[in-house]
Amino acid sequence: MVMYAYKGIGPSGKAVSGVKDADSPKLVRALLRKDGVVVTSVELSKQGAPKAGAKAGSGLSKEVDLGAIFGGVKKSDVANFTRQLATLLKSGIALAESLNTLFEQTDNVRLKVPVGEVRTAVNEGSSFADALAKHPKIFDELYVSMVRAGEVAGNLDEVLDRLADFLDSAQKLKGKVQSAMIYPIIMLIVGAIIMAVLMVAVIPEVTKMFKSQGKTLPWNTRLLIWGADTLRNHVILVIGGWTLAIWGFRRWIKSPTGRPVWHRFVLKIPMVGDLARKVNVARFSRTLSTMLRSGVPMLRALETAKEILGNVVLKKAIDDAKQAVTEGESLAVTLKKSGQFPAMMTHMTAVGERAGQLEQMLERVATTYENEVDLRLSRLTSMLEPLMLVAMGGSVAFVVFSILQPIMSMGSFGGK
Repeated sequence: MVMYAYKGIGPSGKAVSGVKDADSPKLVRALLRKDGVVVTSVELSKQGAPKAGAKAGSGLSKEVDLGAIFGGVKKSDVANFTRQLATLLKSGIALAESLNTLFEQTDNVRLKVPVGEVRTAVNEGSSFADALAKHPKIFDELYVSMVRAGEVAGNLDEVLDRLADFLDSAQKLKGKVQSAMIYPIIMLIVGAIIMAVLMVAVIPEVTKMFKSQGKTLPWNTRLLIWGADTLRNHVILVIGGWTLAIWGFRRWIKSPTGRPVWHRFVLKIPMVGDLARKVNVARFSRTLSTMLRSGVPMLRALETAKEILGNVVLKKAIDDAKQAVTEGESLAVTLKKSGQFPAMMTHMTAVGERAGQLEQMLERVATTYENEVDLRLSRLTSMLEPLMLVAMGGSVAFVVFSILQPIMSMGSFGGK
């Protein structure tokens, strides 16, 4: 903070003066007004003047401002901040004081800057949700909507606690999916490097003697030699072609026309499609449950929870459900009509709507599918390991057999 010198009229009518730590002159006036002091002048105190190059009233050092340029903030950091804030509020500490405490103890410079700005905005009279909404890259629409509902309902500490649980759960699910993909990706990279070395450095040297013989080689040996020659003599074209193909494919699946086609195809892939569907359903169910528990209206909760989905086909189904709910139809019935959601999810949603316990049922759905996803990922990973080994072994076996076959043929011919 920056130290300001002020003069004014105290509650007793006498002139008062002093110094006060604050982020801006406006905040000084607001704080003193709460103490019954009518401020007549505020100026930067000499002993509290910021160093050259620092922005007066920012409340943040130059070092912290520079730290804000290093990428985004991890969701785990946001979850920790949310849980700590919930704990402070439950202890009876005011929001402004809690934010100040978290600002002072935050070591992550990428989070410290926005927390400081949120604290300043709250101290100047802004709502907590409005202050958070100014930092959408850190506090998304879901976060802001839940905080706003908590402020209106007067249970902000409980909402923040639920929000922290939700963020932790979402990170765990994301981590499980990413961990399951690490091994196959590493195996693919290693296999590609091994085959590239064989094709570029080893095979051309070994097959020189085949070409000198002038005999007709087996089709697999000819294919191997052609592949090695192509990769060795046109390596730039091969790499450029693959790069262009991957780039074009990525652009297509992100385009308005290609994305629905690709996402629909993914959902139909055996095992993978079912897993992708259940990951999305688990995330949607937990998000919607958390928002409804926090007092967010159904239509707004559906709109925000829809953005959690990573598949546009499922997003379209939620859009249709939102429209149907607006017209008074049941959420469960609409989701069932779409044919994109598992029967158990729609059945439990219907039971929750009839019993007035939709939030609890959605939470059970999320927990059920998260556990199932965890089990499926473990099985898929255990299946991928031998499959990748077989694929790599098969590739190497093809290379070895294609080299040995003509050698053995020449040996047999020489023996006769």
